Amino acid sequence: MATFDLDLSKYDLGWSDSDVEYAFKPHKGLNDETVDQISWWKGEPDWMTKLRRRSLNIFDRKPMAEWFAVNMPDIDFQDIYYYLKPATDQVSEWDDLPEQMKKTYEKLGIPEAERKYLAGVTAQYESEVVFHRNREDLEQQGILFCDMDTALREYPDLVKQYFGSVIPPGDNKFSALNTAVWSGGSFIYVPPGVTCEMPLQAYFRINSENAGQFERTLIIADEGSQVHYIEGCSAPVYTNDSLHSAVVEIVVKPSARVTYTTIQNWSPNVYNLVTKRARVEAEGHMEWIDGNIGSKLTMKYPSVYLVGPKATGEVLSVAYAGPGQHQDAGAKMVHAAPETTSKIVSKSISKDGGITTYRGLVRVEEGAYGCKSHVQCDALILDEESTSKTFPYMEVGERDAQIGHEATVSKIADEQLFYLMSRGLSQEQAMGMVVNGFIEPITRTLPMEYAVEWSRLIELQMEGSVG
Repeated sequence: MATFDLDLSKYDLGWSDSDVEYAFKPHKGLNDETVDQISWWKGEPDWMTKLRRRSLNIFDRKPMAEWFAVNMPDIDFQDIYYYLKPATDQVSEWDDLPEQMKKTYEKLGIPEAERKYLAGVTAQYESEVVFHRNREDLEQQGILFCDMDTALREYPDLVKQYFGSVIPPGDNKFSALNTAVWSGGSFIYVPPGVTCEMPLQAYFRINSENAGQFERTLIIADEGSQVHYIEGCSAPVYTNDSLHSAVVEIVVKPSARVTYTTIQNWSPNVYNLVTKRARVEAEGHMEWIDGNIGSKLTMKYPSVYLVGPKATGEVLSVAYAGPGQHQDAGAKMVHAAPETTSKIVSKSISKDGGITTYRGLVRVEEGAYGCKSHVQCDALILDEESTSKTFPYMEVGERDAQIGHEATVSKIADEQLFYLMSRGLSQEQAMGMVVNGFIEPITRTLPMEYAVEWSRLIELQMEGSVG
């Protein structure tokens, strides 16, 4: 089979802002002093400082999961800046941002998105949120949307009630790390019966070399409410590695609906290690939509714990791995209540020695009768050097559970390209059409503006790279 120079890993967001000033920049490394400095600088309550210290102890003691250790044997936790605070306070007017930051986010399209499409916007630069705006009509509905640091100050009871309730510090080594050094991230609370008509968005940017970003996101959708949250990510290209280790906790109350969309385009030097989990109560619905193009290594398995009768969960993901990249992604569905339903659709593309891995779990607890789950894994391999792996795990504790799993691995056939080219398309256009058709089940779930952006991002990666 002929191969073409299709390079989805080409990275267009790789500039860095060299003249950004920082108000607080501790030494590299992780210890009690680092944690205390972060908490002191933020003026946090005593219970959060104690939680950070306890989490650091858990991180120090807890071994790394075997597949993590294999994938990143060279990571040095003492060669990372754990807290970088830009020398600017958070603002709600775009013109009040420092000129360099404005230029950065204008390149990323954040102001245009804020003006045209979004109900509210948060922009995080390094460790801190530097811009946030919540629309007045959302505030009138009682919707709370701010960064996590603001939420800890202004809504301490809500934060204390739910922080760590879905993902405790001891869940894994990186949830402990995040809880110890978290900064920024988004907080959303939607009152009972309220529907947030437009998506809320956050954008996370790592600018410095050897920087870590550890945002913490907490979403609470109260009974009968609905919300859609979208996040994007980028970083410059450096020779040294950066670490992004976020934690996302979502509480879906009875009959509520939450959609969480990620459009990730980290640079190829970022370790992206994220823990995402939702707890869904009776007749609630949780949907994760994951688009992963960048990073050196992504290890991310959005999970849904269906704890109420007739709760439903869905994970739709697409990942591309190019030269030197490994996308180790998947999903977890835990059926802990009767008549719960889940669906996982995973699409992956690999080229030039790229590695894609699906790692998933479907578990049906004893007593959770009448459950249904379906898993679909499709891999597209674009040359002989690339690899696709699948590791599905099924743990079924009830006899009447209906569990399905299907997996396909395919290559782009010469016949497909020949047919499309015979209709007047170039090799580049034909290859792009096949790839976009392959990921279309994910693209069609996005709001129109983001579907256009996602397709355009794919096309930009391929421009001039074929033939």
